[in-house]
Amino acid sequence: MIANTPNPPYYAVIFTNELTVHTEGYEAMAEKMCEMALKEPGCLGFESVRNGLGITISYWESLEAIKSWKANTEHLEAQQQGRDIWYKNYKTRICKVERDYGFERNDDQQ
Repeated sequence: MIANTPNPPYYAVIFTNELTVHTEGYEAMAEKMCEMALKEPGCLGFESVRNGLGITISYWESLEAIKSWKANTEHLEAQQQGRDIWYKNYKTRICKVERDYGFERNDDQQ
């Protein structure tokens, strides 16, 4: 599902990863982190795809909100588990969204 974001500017955190063969518990933790982040002040939404290469984009009101989420104790523990067990590699990118636009089909050809 595409996140319903406000008018720019806002921030996007793009988290891209490749998993090791040791994935037990990963999906449950990823879902838990998304649920927790959505309750954090300043979180605007998520978009995520996991199919070989995992890409999760979270949207935030401010850099301060991103820093607060990064420092969340449970999130720090999940990050450590990721480095110790689940991730072969990952990359995090933080971007300022200055413009967005889209298209939505409103007929029966969905």
